[in-house]
Amino acid sequence: QVQLVESGGGLVQAGGSLRLSCAASGRTFSSYAMGWFRQAPGKEREFVAVISWSSSSTYYGDSVKGRFTISRDNAKNTLYLQMNSLKPEETAVYYCARVRADWVVTTKQEEYNYWGQGTQVTVSS
Repeated sequence: QVQLVESGGGLVQAGGSLRLSCAASGRTFSSYAMGWFRQAPGKEREFVAVISWSSSSTYYGDSVKGRFTISRDNAKNTLYLQMNSLKPEETAVYYCARVRADWVVTTKQEEYNYWGQGTQVTVSS
């Protein structure tokens, strides 16, 4: 069983930064790609970023490219999302997730089968 627990959310002013963390249980963390998604009020959940198991590949949603950085520490079973130059429209619940198959690196939500409970990020204008 895999458990994912996000932390690091909070209230920040527009233009500010936050670093989210996602702590994973289990011994298989290092074998799977991991992703970040977010869901704003009244909107569908959307892809933010994904990183391969080895950190050799990363992909970002168009709206966060150049401002967000996904990373991982396999020794600590932890995933990170550094968010810079935050915008009010990025207020959302941010979720980390693990892909269902160890060869997959994808932006598609349906390919993720383990999800955290989410952490709230609020960006004030």
